Amino acid sequence: MSNQKYTLGFIGIGLMGQPMTLRLLGAGFTVHVWNRSPEKLHTVLEHGAIAQATIADLVRVSDVILLCLADTHAVETVVREHIVSCGAANKLVIDLSSMHPETTRQLAGLLYEQHGMGWVDAPVSGGVSGVEQGTLAIMAGGNDEHIAIALEVLAPLYQQLTHVGAVGCGQVTKICNQMIVSCNVLVIAEMIALAQRAGVNAEQIPVALAGGFADSKPLQIVAPQMATETFEPVKWRVKTLLKDLTMAGNLAATLSTSIPMSGLAAQLMQLHGSHGYLEHDPATLIKLYTKR
Repeated sequence: MSNQKYTLGFIGIGLMGQPMTLRLLGAGFTVHVWNRSPEKLHTVLEHGAIAQATIADLVRVSDVILLCLADTHAVETVVREHIVSCGAANKLVIDLSSMHPETTRQLAGLLYEQHGMGWVDAPVSGGVSGVEQGTLAIMAGGNDEHIAIALEVLAPLYQQLTHVGAVGCGQVTKICNQMIVSCNVLVIAEMIALAQRAGVNAEQIPVALAGGFADSKPLQIVAPQMATETFEPVKWRVKTLLKDLTMAGNLAATLSTSIPMSGLAAQLMQLHGSHGYLEHDPATLIKLYTKR
């Protein structure tokens, strides 16, 4: 591929995919789109995206195919049932989804063996607000040539894109990120509940701790929502953290290493999800420690 404004294809116009597509369009990229639920395309089409009837059509007209899908199964289905049959050597897949590292390597290998097609795994951190502000942190796995393309194509989305190793390493790094985030959010929930029971104005805790050693983005974002029980709009979902913690457990088992804190976090997240909160914002985790 020459150094140019690449023609993009975006598959997965959901909670994150929609604002990503809007920012790419705003940066001047031509973006072809496909989504399993076509009605979700309305907003991006209004802003200039071009709908394609099938994934094969999208792949044919795109230089770079971006995936932003729910989980490992969704990515594997799209690649094995659609992209592999119409790939080409001059095309690159950039997967923004969070999925299992080993499956990532298998799918990347399949496309390379069949077509000489490239792959960058580029999971993101920062949520919807990070997309909208163009301040995502992206952890990317792939070779130098393909990472250079990702740096250019994804520029409207990120504050920092870090090349962390070969294909699959981006996904491992995202799992590490989610281990920290999940444990952090859970301890914030139990802390806010404790503070409220002790008579503290919990809304002021993020203010009081700002700039100190306990400060963090999750504290500043999630703690006020927990303190005021403001759970809408949903910015991210409990099921996403649970999915990533499950992958952390699987990876740790494969590597024969121990992750007791993340294991406990997964159990608590599962408990919360079993009460009907899988599709809800993780700020609802405060309900684990307060009256339902």
